[in-house]
Amino acid sequence: MGSKNGKPVLRDEDVAALSQSSGMTEVEVKDAFNAFVAEHPNGKMKPKDFREIMSSALPKKDASKMEKHVFRIYDTNNDGYVDFVEFMVVYYIMSDGAPEEVLTQIFRVFDVNSDGSITKKELTRLIKDMHGLLNTDNQEQVSKEMITTTAFAEMDKDEDGKVTTEEFISACMGREEFSKMLTLKLINIFIEDDN
Repeated sequence: MGSKNGKPVLRDEDVAALSQSSGMTEVEVKDAFNAFVAEHPNGKMKPKDFREIMSSALPKKDASKMEKHVFRIYDTNNDGYVDFVEFMVVYYIMSDGAPEEVLTQIFRVFDVNSDGSITKKELTRLIKDMHGLLNTDNQEQVSKEMITTTAFAEMDKDEDGKVTTEEFISACMGREEFSKMLTLKLINIFIEDDN
């Protein structure tokens, strides 16, 4: 994505790449870009705008504490904004990507400080923020500490106190109960609730 006279423009190579990766036609990509720019004239979505989208997209879910975590998935260059290309790439991955691609994006939610690994402290913070989503369908409430300890032990296979992207994906795709539960609850944020 570029800029011309201070206005965001979508370069031909971006249109072609997004068209190829998303399955949309180039015209559909340009239309989506124009709609994005109409809503965000400088071509960047602020966290406040993202919060409004989350609230309208998920009116029945208590995802308010999760906004900053989900925002990190989209803000791939960590500049505090989401531009059109970031939005489209992540949207495509979350809707049609391979499991490894989706889990790599979800890893960004868990990696609170964006350093490429998850510490127990980061997992504790995320679980605290997710707790409203975690216990919705559990009769027996599981403690946040137990979820954190168990999920971290499942993920941190080499026991070095950090979870890498590879360890995270392996735990989620394996038979690791708490890792899968956390990831599925996060994925459910993106799926419409028909109730």
